[in-house]
Amino acid sequence: MKTTQRLLVVFAAALVMLSSTGCSKLQARDHLNKGVQAYKNSKFEQAIDHFQQAVALDPTLLNARLYLATAYAQQYIPGADTPDNNRYAEQAIDSYKQVLQADPKNINSVKGIAYLYLQMKSFPLAKEYYKKASEIDPNDPEPYYSVAVIDWTQTYVPRQEERAKLGMKPDESLPAKDKKVCAQLKETNTANVQEGIDNLNKALQLRPDYDDAMAYMNLMFRERADIQCDDPAARAADLKTADEWVDKTMAVKKEKAEKQPGSGGNIVMDQPK
Repeated sequence: MKTTQRLLVVFAAALVMLSSTGCSKLQARDHLNKGVQAYKNSKFEQAIDHFQQAVALDPTLLNARLYLATAYAQQYIPGADTPDNNRYAEQAIDSYKQVLQADPKNINSVKGIAYLYLQMKSFPLAKEYYKKASEIDPNDPEPYYSVAVIDWTQTYVPRQEERAKLGMKPDESLPAKDKKVCAQLKETNTANVQEGIDNLNKALQLRPDYDDAMAYMNLMFRERADIQCDDPAARAADLKTADEWVDKTMAVKKEKAEKQPGSGGNIVMDQPK
């Protein structure tokens, strides 16, 4: 009899726990739905509050974590280097990583982290996560393009800094001005230049009319041209290739513009020296 009573007590306790768990999950989904509605109405602080409560009530609700990360990311302002602003990015990254702990191939979380690191100018980490995105979905051209953008930034900025130190004019070539500096930049930049070109080629194989990738192909070949220190012929060939990519980019942009109803504006593309 005592054994039966003990079993009844245990069973009753289990029912209470199950009921409580079920109630928490229902409340979590209610907060998730309210958060989504607030998010759609651009009420991000309100949305964050609902998503936080949803996660607290049901830690297994991945959609709530993903929405929470996205809401944090929406609050982040790229380029505004303040503690409060950076905290939003860090909270978003942390929330995305929590999603990845449960779902390592969650592409939205991987790309979300990569984008935030890119905007924070944490280029090695951004590149790492864009490469992870390519591993998860090798048929998506955008992560390849993003890696190339980082490669270009990591080559263009130091090259321009060295040109400024030498007091160079925009139309002057680095090899003609200072071959020692050119050789140093060639050693530093060659790997990134080649990686950038390779990734742009992959992006264009997947999306042949990817005009942004074409524009960066032009820029990457100009980077390579300016570190052809002892090879004037190679420099000239790279500049010729860069010009060809300008023409290809303009042709694709024109074709796309003509397909847009009521379009007729001129297309202008800047060419950094």
